Amino acid sequence: MQKTLSSSLLTLSLNNMEMVVLETEPEVLIEKISNKGNRDTSAAPGLKWCVGLKWFGCVAVSFGLLCILQVILNISLRPPLNYEARTKNLTDERDELKGKLNDFVSGHDAKIKTMNGDRDELKRSLDDLKSQQNALIRERDELKRTLNDFDQLLQEGWVYFRSSFYYISSTEKTWQESRDDCLSRGADLMIIDSQEEQDFSRRLSKKMWFGLTDRTQDGTWRWVDGSPLNTSYWFPGEPNNLGEMEDCAEIHSSAEGNNWNDLLCDSQNHWICEKKVAP
Repeated sequence: MQKTLSSSLLTLSLNNMEMVVLETEPEVLIEKISNKGNRDTSAAPGLKWCVGLKWFGCVAVSFGLLCILQVILNISLRPPLNYEARTKNLTDERDELKGKLNDFVSGHDAKIKTMNGDRDELKRSLDDLKSQQNALIRERDELKRTLNDFDQLLQEGWVYFRSSFYYISSTEKTWQESRDDCLSRGADLMIIDSQEEQDFSRRLSKKMWFGLTDRTQDGTWRWVDGSPLNTSYWFPGEPNNLGEMEDCAEIHSSAEGNNWNDLLCDSQNHWICEKKVAP
């Protein structure tokens, strides 16, 4: 590098290139840059050659500014020192919130399931109550019909005793005619199958046909429902089948204790019907 100095012209030569600077106060004016061999110093009077120190100072300042800019960029682009810690904290917080959300959803689902179970149980209970109510309504209606039937029977002269109604005729008919009348009333001739019924029939103080006969097979007495005779309350010496024609049984009103008697079925007699009802 070659430097020359005059009173008003600064010339800097660098690798066959030179820069001619005209210095005026307070600024420096670059006048001409040319090849070293073509420089004409006589054309620029009052110029002086620039001192190399100033040029290096400009370079140094520029370099310093670049360094400062680089530092600023590094600082602005560099992640904060606690980035990992903050990231971990955020991750932990996220996981905690997810766990709480899952717990909430699970708890909510469990509550929904429990509520659905309670609802279904209440529906079943309601259905059961409705069924019971319907059954009670049917039972009530049946009792009403039964009471109405009872009232009607009582008005028609029937007598109630031990879960049965009894009708005692006021007229006389043959045994078969008497049975037909009972059947028309929804009943049949009386079947005596207990001591209580025997005592009840005797207290009526009437000679009456009742539901016992051996017309199907002579000597084998059966009730009108087809069941065999197991317990009997015959007069002493009865049944005697007088004339081999006495195939129907009557209750004899004049006797105490046993009071059954066999009689001709075509004889005229009062009769007693029995209609069984629910207890």
